[in-house]
Amino acid sequence: MGSREGRKQHRQQHDLIPLAALISKEMKNEKMGKPTVKYGHAAQSKKGEDYFLVKTDCQRVPGNSASTFSVYAIFDGHNGNAAAVYSRESLLSHVLSAIPRGLGRDEWLHALPRALVAGFVKTDKEFQRKGETSGTTATFVIVDRWTVTVACVGDSRCILDVQGGAVSDLTVDHRLEDNVEERERVTASGGEVGRLSIVGGVEIGPLCCWPGGLCLSRSIGDVDVGEFIVPVPYVKQVKLSNAGGRLIIASDGIWDALSSDMAAKSCRGLPAELAARQEALRTRGLKDDTTCIVVDIIPPENPLPPVPPPKKQNKLKALFFWKKARESSSKLSKKLSAMSIVEELFEEGSAMLAERLGDDHSLAQSTSGLFTCAICQVDLAQSEGISVHAGSIFSTSIKPWQGPFLCTDCRNKKDAMEGKRPSGIKVA
Repeated sequence: MGSREGRKQHRQQHDLIPLAALISKEMKNEKMGKPTVKYGHAAQSKKGEDYFLVKTDCQRVPGNSASTFSVYAIFDGHNGNAAAVYSRESLLSHVLSAIPRGLGRDEWLHALPRALVAGFVKTDKEFQRKGETSGTTATFVIVDRWTVTVACVGDSRCILDVQGGAVSDLTVDHRLEDNVEERERVTASGGEVGRLSIVGGVEIGPLCCWPGGLCLSRSIGDVDVGEFIVPVPYVKQVKLSNAGGRLIIASDGIWDALSSDMAAKSCRGLPAELAARQEALRTRGLKDDTTCIVVDIIPPENPLPPVPPPKKQNKLKALFFWKKARESSSKLSKKLSAMSIVEELFEEGSAMLAERLGDDHSLAQSTSGLFTCAICQVDLAQSEGISVHAGSIFSTSIKPWQGPFLCTDCRNKKDAMEGKRPSGIKVA
């Protein structure tokens, strides 16, 4: 009897699925459920200060195509294009260098918000060293399967239009005119907020920060305005349902003419390329640059209607195609509306680095065994690093000697942004 029971238990043990097989099965299921990502972009240049970045072949693990993610960004420059050009060339690498190596996908996504903060601040710090006075907004979007992470400074916007008709903003506009919290932060840090005063004391124009006259409270660059104009981004991370969604990323030239709802509704049913073209080229009366990127995150079993091959066609045929596309999209929207749930994973807009870089010091150690600056990633001896929490009333850590740590240069940058000391950068 006992022997028979033992054989039964032995068979049950052999019936168990090995862990490796379970993981392999899970990976296959994830691969089957991976969305298709399609994009389109268009631009109309008036001043030559808008720049964009599209990179669809980034990899979390070099050489592993299963770890591919996409990056889409718009940089709207002002007072010249130097800051926009530098940000387009440098911001992505600065963000990725702030993420520890060897992380799994979930850990990598969890580390992204803090890395985006570090990357934005490092980009600003490195550009300001050049002594050029231009500045730029930055709206930076990372799409990894169904997860979308957005970071922004300035007033270039990213909206999400999900199947079923819900439209939501994934960014916050940092315009002094509209953002009371930012006005209070700027004045508390040593800036002055007001309108341009002309002869007779008459005030005109939008609320601006003085000195400099910038109407934004956050940007990259703008060394001549004051360090209280900070590069610390608002960051939001969401996970889409398997109904997918559409991202519309655009410079303020478009948002000056359209609300988020109007922009989303006006191009529903159009493929991404046509949608971007319609948004960017519709505002011909404006004097500002207009740049638009449309990103469709498409369920694998419900692809959007394909764009027809280029050929000569009359306006009636083109209108017929657009109508068919809209009708198809409308039917799909109704079918999937019940599944259109967006899960918020992270949202934070504080300008205080002590809050944004956190108090988890386990990620602050480099592979060499030394500690690294949380912003510029230089190695620090234990006696050199200054905790981001040291002397900060905003600290979430009860032990201000714990990390993450900053080098002396980045600590000075932090203090200047918070109005604790004047900026050490001078413009000739």
